[in-house]
Amino acid sequence: MDMLKGSLFELLGTFALIFLVHAQDQSGFISIDCGISEDSSYTDQVTGIYYTSDATFIDTGISNSISPEFKTNSLPQQLWNVRSFPEGINNCYTLRPARGRGNKYLIRAQFMYGNYDAKNQLPEFDLILGVNMLESVQLDNASSVISKEIIHVLSSDYIYVCLVNTDSGIPFISALELRLLDNSMYETQSGSLVRYARWDFGSPYELIRFKDDNCDRFWFPYNSGEWKMLNTSRTIDTDDDNKLQLTSIVMSTAVKPLNTMEPLKFSWESTDPTSKFYIYLYFAEVEELQLNESREFNIFLNGNLWHGPLTPESFEATAMYRISSSISEKFEFSIYKTNSSTLPPIINALEVYLVKQLLQSQTDQKDVDAIMNIKSLYGVKKNWQGDPCAPENYSWEGLNCSYNDYNPPRIISLNLSSSRLTGNITPYISNLTLLQSLDLSQNGLNGPIPDFLSQLPLLRSLNLTGNKLTGSVPVELIERYKNGSLLLSVKSNPELCWPGSCKKKNKFVVPVVVSVTAAFIFLTTLATFWWIRRGRQEVGKVEEMDAEMDSNKRQFTYSEVLTITNNLEKVVGKGGFGTVYYGHLDGIQVAVKMLSQSSIQGYKQFQAEVNYNKFITEM
Repeated sequence: MDMLKGSLFELLGTFALIFLVHAQDQSGFISIDCGISEDSSYTDQVTGIYYTSDATFIDTGISNSISPEFKTNSLPQQLWNVRSFPEGINNCYTLRPARGRGNKYLIRAQFMYGNYDAKNQLPEFDLILGVNMLESVQLDNASSVISKEIIHVLSSDYIYVCLVNTDSGIPFISALELRLLDNSMYETQSGSLVRYARWDFGSPYELIRFKDDNCDRFWFPYNSGEWKMLNTSRTIDTDDDNKLQLTSIVMSTAVKPLNTMEPLKFSWESTDPTSKFYIYLYFAEVEELQLNESREFNIFLNGNLWHGPLTPESFEATAMYRISSSISEKFEFSIYKTNSSTLPPIINALEVYLVKQLLQSQTDQKDVDAIMNIKSLYGVKKNWQGDPCAPENYSWEGLNCSYNDYNPPRIISLNLSSSRLTGNITPYISNLTLLQSLDLSQNGLNGPIPDFLSQLPLLRSLNLTGNKLTGSVPVELIERYKNGSLLLSVKSNPELCWPGSCKKKNKFVVPVVVSVTAAFIFLTTLATFWWIRRGRQEVGKVEEMDAEMDSNKRQFTYSEVLTITNNLEKVVGKGGFGTVYYGHLDGIQVAVKMLSQSSIQGYKQFQAEVNYNKFITEM
């Protein structure tokens, strides 16, 4: 029997431990301390929350520490540092939680100025979530802590939190936190919920959050000199239909009016007459009532019955919520006891959320995935932050997008010219299915031109000039170029050739001819590219596909010819006109022929050869 009892207690202890671990689970948390050094992390000693550096979530900004005078023992560690953004208008954090699109998150940004810049100038700036304006950040003083919070269902796998410079000071941020919520919590007809108030009535604590609240909601104390604070050491039952996951410590305190004949009143103001609010009121009886005692009350909002009569359950949480539109600038709740009640009204907690319609859509998810992969693969150094296309005035450099009302924007043009790209042309580009223009010119891309480029149905312009591409140009691209449906530019890729000709191709050699006479120096550069195909048959070159190619002969200065030949350093032979020198022009081998005064052939014959060959370039 004793063995059975021991096994039972052990089993119950195991279940209790599992429940505790689950309750303190941070798997749905992303906790970022903004401004701490890269690769830094720590566990907060008070909350047990694991914080990491923001360096991997943003490419811009400067790390700073607040002034030592503000680092008090009670100040949370995640407020000791900030990241400020003196450069650029729009600076964005990019987060990709494990559970993305379709999941509900509490997203919170915290701000404490702390005179980090020693200027004693409080900034004002805007906060954008995704592609929509969320709120303006305004601080009362250097020590005030502002937290902006929204409950939002993700429409994308990515979350963008952006700080916008409004010419009222340099934006900064102290901490950024994401908390995964159950989708059944805080259900709405439409829109997201911006926290307007979250009050813990009768609380003696400065702030309640995780671990006491598994969702890490911030519960702020709310008391009045006209109220009496109530509390109980008993655990409040919050499990009955607890979709809101109420916490016992919040529900274990309450307030009631000192004058038992007076109503319990509290209020807040709204500056927008079109605002809609979700209002949650929480009640639980925290006093042991005698048989002859009762508590019953009606709840009024701005003089109109909101709910009632209500009798709080003994040591059991009850939640009431309504959607209320602004009918005036002030929301005033009055809770009156009923005539049959012997005790005054009470209230334990309250939440108020402003309904926020985030109408602007983020960029199409497939386009975002593609461009993010391109950015990562090539290490693009452009200021690519936040959503690629939206807001429209903050779209990424080098991108053009199509916009159709509130539908997701699509990427239609990508310009990565002169971006120091290396490696092959990535197949991620093929996922930009509405691409009309692609410019990858003047980079170090190598390998063949991939066939998937010809499969982009809307592609109208393709510029691959100035790379190190090899092999043959895909036949489909050439056909589209010939029928006028594609503007194609692939010049200055020395190892590129026509289809079917690559195996027969000899190295390109460009003769450059130079003559020197006693009266003046006459330089003529002979630039001839040829293929050997049964005798003297000439093969067309890749450059002939470039519509912008100039048919006029290119001219060079004498100093340029000296550069080409490295000051006439290497002699490769002698001919009828004189000495021939070795050199390089645009990465291509060249021969430079000099007409000497003792040449057995005269200048006229030399000039005739220049004029005879259509590829000769004369200075």
